[in-house]
Amino acid sequence: MMNLTMPIESPYIPVLHSVSYAGAWPGHALLDVDSFLDKAVALGFSSVALVAKRPHVSPLDYSPEKRAHLRTRMEHLGLSLSALMGYTDFTAGMDRPGIPSAEMNAAYVGVLAQLAKDLGTSRLRIFTGYSRLGAGYDAQYGELVKGLHLAALEAARHGVDLILQNHHDLACHHKQLAWLLEEVDEPNLKCAFDAWAPHLQGVRGDEMVRAVEMLGRWLAFTTVADYVVQPRFRYDPERVNYVPEEPPLTRAVRVGSGEVDYESFFQGLRSIKYRGPVAYEMCAVLKGGGSIENLDKTAVQFLEFLRSAGTFAL
Repeated sequence: MMNLTMPIESPYIPVLHSVSYAGAWPGHALLDVDSFLDKAVALGFSSVALVAKRPHVSPLDYSPEKRAHLRTRMEHLGLSLSALMGYTDFTAGMDRPGIPSAEMNAAYVGVLAQLAKDLGTSRLRIFTGYSRLGAGYDAQYGELVKGLHLAALEAARHGVDLILQNHHDLACHHKQLAWLLEEVDEPNLKCAFDAWAPHLQGVRGDEMVRAVEMLGRWLAFTTVADYVVQPRFRYDPERVNYVPEEPPLTRAVRVGSGEVDYESFFQGLRSIKYRGPVAYEMCAVLKGGGSIENLDKTAVQFLEFLRSAGTFAL
């Protein structure tokens, strides 16, 4: 592929998330880490985020020598590592007695924080926790708070900031997330607030702007991806009719062509004067399929979208 590198006239740092080429969804192409780094450069990105698990950068597979080699290679390619992407679940095991969920996840965060430091980034993305039917909400929330305190201390030993993404069940709404961050109150606990989750929760327009502003003092990272929602129905032959099924289906599309209210979201970013990383990921079944050609095309379209983001009306 021809080199598509071009200057990004944007106040944001465009980042390509390696999950886009990790074969995470049916039919999606898989590139190894070296090939992904080459791809990022060819497409015009100067920064990447790396999946901290197989098939990419699992701490189980990266010895000190391999870490040093990967860091050197990124530097040689002119790529910065914007963030290492961890996969925590601070409530895992809470539906069974005796499992130290907070401690286990904090220990895992410590391992990833060392990996992040070795690879040259001070940001480690983490998640909250999924809701367990066998445990009460307040017990799960309390375990999450305890785990985040412990994890923040582990990360601080390596000079790493934790960026908490609004993805898992607990605190996935922006009001809950702000409450959680304020309660934990660790200086190296930030947030990675994305627009797609509030969109699917019905947040639009001025409410989207206010959501970004509410989290502004913690915001250190955001990931952009666009989606369309497709209602689902089941045919009922007895009634010769269709019965709606919940939840509806969500499919990924080119950024700017979907339903997520990015105009309001970027208005919020401008309001808080955000100037940090804006990552792109293709982490769902994608319109046009998961071939290398389609993944490349949508990644380049993201760069074009990010250039135009500065022109969104206030």
